[in-house]
Amino acid sequence: MPLQWFLKYRPKSLNEVENEDEAKKELTEWIESWLKGNPSYKAVLLYGPPGVGKTTLAEALARDYKLELFEMNASDSRNLNDIRSMAERASVTGTLFGIKGKLILLDEVDGLNARADAGAIDAIIELINKTKYPIILTANDPWDPSLRPLRNAAKMIELKRLTKYPLKRILKKICEAEKIVCEDEALDFIIDQSEGDARYAINMLQGVAEGYGRVTIDMAKNLVRKKDRELDPFEALRSVFWAKYYWQAKSAVTDTQIDYELLLRWLDENIPLQYTDMEDVWRAYDALSRASIFLNRAKLVGWDLLSYTFDLMGPGVAFASFEKKKPTYKAKWVKYQFPQYIQQLAKTKETRDALDSLLRKIGVIIHASKDKTLNDFLPLFVIYYKKFHDKLDKELELTEKEKDVIKMLSSLYEGITEQPKEEERKETTERKRSTYYRRKKS
Repeated sequence: MPLQWFLKYRPKSLNEVENEDEAKKELTEWIESWLKGNPSYKAVLLYGPPGVGKTTLAEALARDYKLELFEMNASDSRNLNDIRSMAERASVTGTLFGIKGKLILLDEVDGLNARADAGAIDAIIELINKTKYPIILTANDPWDPSLRPLRNAAKMIELKRLTKYPLKRILKKICEAEKIVCEDEALDFIIDQSEGDARYAINMLQGVAEGYGRVTIDMAKNLVRKKDRELDPFEALRSVFWAKYYWQAKSAVTDTQIDYELLLRWLDENIPLQYTDMEDVWRAYDALSRASIFLNRAKLVGWDLLSYTFDLMGPGVAFASFEKKKPTYKAKWVKYQFPQYIQQLAKTKETRDALDSLLRKIGVIIHASKDKTLNDFLPLFVIYYKKFHDKLDKELELTEKEKDVIKMLSSLYEGITEQPKEEERKETTERKRSTYYRRKKS
C-alpha cells in the first residue's frame, strides 16, 4: 500500500512549516529556555482545529533541536496508571543513542473524558510537575471546563487554519514531486472544500491523482466533497455575531458540538463585548433569555421545541444589532472571553463536592433526600454542630473540607439572621418617615 502523501511530505523542519510563524517563534523560545535550564513553563499546549499541524510541529521541533521524541496518545491511555507508568518512565530516564535531550508529546488530551478517564488529567499535571524534560500537549478544543488545570499548567500556543495561499503552495509542491498535472482551478476547489485542513486537502488530492493520473476541475467537482467540521466556541461566536443572513447565524449554533447550555453561557459572557449600543445589548439578552426558556421547555415537554432555542440564540442574538441593516456595516473584531461562570464553578468544585458529601451523610442519618436536607435541616444542623461538634465529627466521620463548609455556613447564617441594633432600627424608621412626608408634600 503506497504511503499516504500527508505523511510522505510532512515537514521535517520548522522552516518547512507553512503559515505558523508566531507559533514557531513562541515554541522556539520555549524550547531554548528549557535548554538553558530556566523554563517559565514545563509544558506547552498546542491547540487548533484538525489538520493544522500540531503533531507535525512537535516532530519538527524535536528534529531541529536533536531531541529524542517520546510520543503517546493521551486519549488511548485512559487511566491514571497507564499515563503515569508510560510518561513517568520517559520523564525521568535517560535518552538513547547519545541524543542530548528528550521531548515528550502527549497527543489529543481533549480526548480524555472527565468521568470515564478519572484521574488521567491529575496524572498529567503530576507528570508536568515532576518532569525533567519538556512536554508538549496537543488538543483540538482545549476549552472544555475539565481541561482547566491543564490550561493553567501549560503555556498555550494557538495554531491557526491554513489560509489559501500557503495551502496552495503545499499542494503544488506535492504535484511537482509526484509529477502530477493539476489545474489551478482544481487546486482552488480542493482548498475551498478542505476548510483549512491540510491533511484533508492532501488526501483529496492524492485520491483524485492516483485514480486518474491528473487532476482537473471537473474531476475535483465530481469527487471532492466539502469537509464536515464542527466549530469551536470562538468560531461559533464569531459566526453568530458576524452573520449577515439568518441561515448563517442558525448554522453557527447547530454546527458545533458545544453543549447548548454552555453555548448560552458563552453568548451571555460576550454579548456586552460585541455590542456597544445598550439597546442592542438589551435585545440580544432578551433573545438569549427566551432561548433559555425554550431549552428548558424542550427538556420537559419535547425536543421539537429545540429549534426555537436555535432560532433565538442564533439569529435572535445576531440581529439584535440594528447596525447590520446599514449598507456600510462592518463587523467589529473582538477578543472573546471564556465564561466566568464556568471558571467560578471550577474554583468552587472542592467546596461544592464537600457540601454534597456532607448532605449525603446527614441525609442517611435522618432518612431524607439531599434537597430536603439542604432546604429544611441544614441550618438547624449548623446551629446544633456548634455545641456538639466533637460528637458529630466522630459519628459522621467528617473530613476537614466538610468541617470548613460547616464553618462557612455558620458565618453565612449568622450574617443573615443577625438582628439590627436598636439605634439602627430607629434610624431606619426615621429615614422611612421623612421619605414618606417628602413624597406626600411633592
